[in-house]
Amino acid sequence: MDAVLLWFTHHGGTIDASSIGFVDFSNAGRGAVALRDIPENHILFKIPRKLLLSNETSPLPALIGLEQWRARKMHIGWAGLILCMLWEAAKGQESKWAPYLDSLPTTFDTPMFWSEGDLEELRGTSISDLFKLEKLGKADAEKDFHEKVLPLVQSRPDIFLAPTTFYTLQRYHIMGSRILSRSFDVEKNEEDNENEAANTSVGSAMDVDSDHPPTTNEHEETGSDGEAEDDEEDDSIVVSMVPLADMLNARYGSENAKLFYEKYALGMISTKPILAGEQIWNTYGDLPNAELLRRYGHVDLLPLDDQPGELGNPGDVVEIRADLVISAQNLSQEDTKERIDWWLEQGGDDVIVFEWDMVIPPALVALIRLLRLPPDEFAHAVEKDKVPKPKLDLEVLSVVITVLERRLTEYPTTLLDDLKLMEDEGLSINKKHALVVRIGEKRILQGALQKAMEARTAAEAASQVTSERPRKRKAGEETGRNVKTRKR
Repeated sequence: MDAVLLWFTHHGGTIDASSIGFVDFSNAGRGAVALRDIPENHILFKIPRKLLLSNETSPLPALIGLEQWRARKMHIGWAGLILCMLWEAAKGQESKWAPYLDSLPTTFDTPMFWSEGDLEELRGTSISDLFKLEKLGKADAEKDFHEKVLPLVQSRPDIFLAPTTFYTLQRYHIMGSRILSRSFDVEKNEEDNENEAANTSVGSAMDVDSDHPPTTNEHEETGSDGEAEDDEEDDSIVVSMVPLADMLNARYGSENAKLFYEKYALGMISTKPILAGEQIWNTYGDLPNAELLRRYGHVDLLPLDDQPGELGNPGDVVEIRADLVISAQNLSQEDTKERIDWWLEQGGDDVIVFEWDMVIPPALVALIRLLRLPPDEFAHAVEKDKVPKPKLDLEVLSVVITVLERRLTEYPTTLLDDLKLMEDEGLSINKKHALVVRIGEKRILQGALQKAMEARTAAEAASQVTSERPRKRKAGEETGRNVKTRKR
């Protein structure tokens, strides 16, 4: 750590060493702590833009030729930045970023690096849809490596002086994991923009919440999670490695510092008072444990206000696929394709999310009603360009219950099984993390199922009362005796 700080200050970085220190935590890696009481809006450190490592600051794209760089699509996704990092690492101590690169982790607890046996523990979770590991991004990463990165390395031995055996798929995955867990989205510094705000927050892998700016009005936030999936990139955003800023840990609801940028530097600023000895937290955006594990290789466990004595992550969610909603009603994909296509055109999603409040999502109710419409009513809905209203009734509740029950069967174990397994002190870190994810998701499903069953019972009782209530007779209706009428 001393070497990184020396390198950081040597290249123009500034740090309030009386306020912030970096320590190694036994169960959370390296993080930052307050060495004294820190007031709100205090600048903890500043990073010159020239110390950021990105496609913009690395000399590699210019050496390749910017036209060639773009022709090979190295500006799309993370392939270009990964190659820049590999190239800098291959230069060893001659690299400008050598001390920083040397400080980055080489092993990760993310599922991308898990064994098949450990991945089995994720069956049914949002991370692994019955072992379709596309969310881990591994297949896409390997395709980029073989189709974009390796051919470029092999074509320019005048630039890539290290043996091509240095540029391995394993090193590629390591650099990609560093970006996934530590990168920030940084807006370009437009020199000719005279009206640019003095400071703006940087969205990042560790700072994605754009809803709560600091109390001072000089900061205007923007942000995203740093992952690029589309073919066209936003030219105003640069995915960047930001030394020092990426050393702060994060925990659900604990953020007390954020990264903001100025024209020529980025500043880590406290967003609330921090007491001496407290950890200085950035934020991942209060993500569910499934996403925390997928991206960063850790989970959040905090006391739950609504479940005394239990630990969990209030940001947890459960995904319900549209095909599960279809199969729960004994409908076929072929028969419902037109309706699903129209649902998506109307802005619906093919994945419905249950959150920690365990409330039945209106989107799920609307989708169920859409799938159950008679053909003429579906045609009318299309004509009116309106999806059905999310009205819960007995029929819909029964489908919701079936959906939740079937979703629970996608896990290889029950909630009770998992709670018992958590008592095993000999669990590996991977299996423990998988259990935490499973338990969090199953608690939501079980809670939502209980609410749906209670709602169905109440609806059935109300329906029974309605059916037994004496019906008011209209004038002239047969009652077993003549009804007299008044002559005018």
